[in-house]
Amino acid sequence: MRALPRHDRSQFNYRLALVLGSGGVRSIAAVGIVEILARAGIRPDLLVGCSSGALFAATIALRMPPPDALHLATSLWSPELTRRRRLWSYVQLVAPRLAGFDADFGLRDSRLIAERIAHAFGPVWIEELPTTLRVAATDAMRGTPVVLRSGRLVDALRASVAVPFIFPSVLVDGRRLVDGVISDPLPIAAAADAHAVLTLGFEGAMPRKVDRPARLVAQVSTALINNLQRARIAAAQAGGQRVLALELALERRVGLWETAALRSVYEAGKRAAEQQLPAIRALLEGSAAARAA
Repeated sequence: MRALPRHDRSQFNYRLALVLGSGGVRSIAAVGIVEILARAGIRPDLLVGCSSGALFAATIALRMPPPDALHLATSLWSPELTRRRRLWSYVQLVAPRLAGFDADFGLRDSRLIAERIAHAFGPVWIEELPTTLRVAATDAMRGTPVVLRSGRLVDALRASVAVPFIFPSVLVDGRRLVDGVISDPLPIAAAADAHAVLTLGFEGAMPRKVDRPARLVAQVSTALINNLQRARIAAAQAGGQRVLALELALERRVGLWETAALRSVYEAGKRAAEQQLPAIRALLEGSAAARAA
């Protein structure tokens, strides 16, 4: 992929931001949303992504045609990425001191996902993208949110999807980073300099039955993440941000890694944008009036 000219975006005043939370394959809906916005003459000039949302935000920031983004999604977010087990990790769990358990621990081999991301995006830097992109991650040592605005795109994306315990942390500029969902599942605050904000966030589904340790962990972590997301939205609105949340009307529950549902979720994104176009225009008009006042 050819290098793009770098831009100094530190003083930009953004008209419309699109903030994408973590949602597995459901995040592909953002591609359909942006397609409908483009037909209406609306283009977000700031993108913020967390976890899977960061991957699809990157395709939009590159201005990748929707068919290409759909094709790419099947390799970027597929079940096989989590099936390559590290057999040594089980030894590390049983005998952590003897087996060298440390901050690089992961149950799964992360080399395949690293290869897929590198192949998809190449040697592009975040500040080289045609549309401004910010990638949300978490400082593994401090537990604080991190927003990556520059540097190698592949490093930022790998960090944002590095689910703790499943994949090892990623070292970026001397910091160990993990999945952004841990500290900020819907990073609206990263778009505080935008006049209007569209969000696409997803609350996790609570386990229907807790009959094994993994489901108990899922119950606790899902409750924490859902409540954190609600708190972030409330804080943004209380702080005066002009925020419009887009919601998908899905016919059924879609699994995080269910790539067979990519096309239908993409279409759901288009429908959501079409239904919300009047509200989106009103949001933009309201922000323009506020700036002029």
